[in-house]
Amino acid sequence: MSVYDEVGGAAGVKAAVTVFYNRVTADDSLAPWFEGVDLSRLKAHQRAFLTAALGGPELFAGRDLEVAHEGLEITPEAFDAVVQHLAVALHDLGVGDDAIGEVRARIAVLRDRVVSLQTAAD
Repeated sequence: MSVYDEVGGAAGVKAAVTVFYNRVTADDSLAPWFEGVDLSRLKAHQRAFLTAALGGPELFAGRDLEVAHEGLEITPEAFDAVVQHLAVALHDLGVGDDAIGEVRARIAVLRDRVVSLQTAAD
């Protein structure tokens, strides 16, 4: 069984993304990154991305992660907070700890592609 199946397939991913963005946009430390963003479009991209990342049947055809996050100045702390919100959203939906751990591991490898590197001058 794939992690995609363990989270409930398409319905599980859709529910997780909804709960996840409700949590993220309510988090005062993360909300500024989402101001003025078309959340409906972002949720659709996130569903496709998570489906692909978790071994689901759909193909993700979005922008490369580096391009999508370029110029956003995402900090390591913000990345960690987002991952934690996703883990809690999955937990709240009844996803087991092993599957959540696998989701965390799959997202952790993307950290360097999302977090902005600080230069020595910063």
